[in-house]
Amino acid sequence: MRHALHRVAVAAAALVVLAGCDGGKAPAANAANATPVAAPAPMTMSLMAAPAMAASPIPTSAKSGAPAPATLAAAPAAANPAIAAREREIVSPDDSAMVFLYYDLAGLKPPIDEWVEKDNRVQFAPGPEKAARRAAVRAEFEAGLAAVHGIGRIRLSLANAELSEYDPTYGEFTVRSLSPASMLTFQALGQKIVTRFANGQTAQLWRVPAEQAQGIRDRVGHRNVGLELLLRIVDVQPGPGGGAIVANVEEYALRAGDGSTLARVH
Repeated sequence: MRHALHRVAVAAAALVVLAGCDGGKAPAANAANATPVAAPAPMTMSLMAAPAMAASPIPTSAKSGAPAPATLAAAPAAANPAIAAREREIVSPDDSAMVFLYYDLAGLKPPIDEWVEKDNRVQFAPGPEKAARRAAVRAEFEAGLAAVHGIGRIRLSLANAELSEYDPTYGEFTVRSLSPASMLTFQALGQKIVTRFANGQTAQLWRVPAEQAQGIRDRVGHRNVGLELLLRIVDVQPGPGGGAIVANVEEYALRAGDGSTLARVH
């Protein structure tokens, strides 16, 4: 019995020594098998890593009442190098000139023989005079076609800009005659040519400070506002019986009924 008690005492003493050496820590085997837990990343790091969301632009006049510059937004240039290289300008073209211009831009052969025979001066000329009249009319058409070669800009005037009421939310008037849905129509020689505005979405907006808007409306009243345009041709779209000339609005002026200038936008 004394030997058995002695063995128990020795074993207990050994356990006390081992516990003192480990400092009360978990056994090494348990520490080795434990799964480390990573500390959570700071919230600011997650926010910085997230993609930034673009803010919707607010019109200058809506934010602070300060006037936005009277400028046109940059418009796409002509994709066709041959059209982009055209630098001549035509002023107040009539319908026939726009038909000639369309054929020149599109690179199509104009039906001059058909135009000549349908011309009233040829149709109603006495028989002996028809040949001479036919030659004269043909010469006119050929000269008209030659005159539009190289034209890349069109300057013209409209009697009505179709100016909208003032929109205080966005601080702007709308020039409806320049909207993407608007077009100018020219008809001559059995052809119908339209001119569309490639940058009409932005060109139609005339931004005005709120404190000036009422004065403009008082000045204009219910009269039409005139519109003077400078267009830059960027494309041509052929079609049956005519086609479309597509242009950017490069600049325009708005005229009050008395001829005075309301604004110049470029």
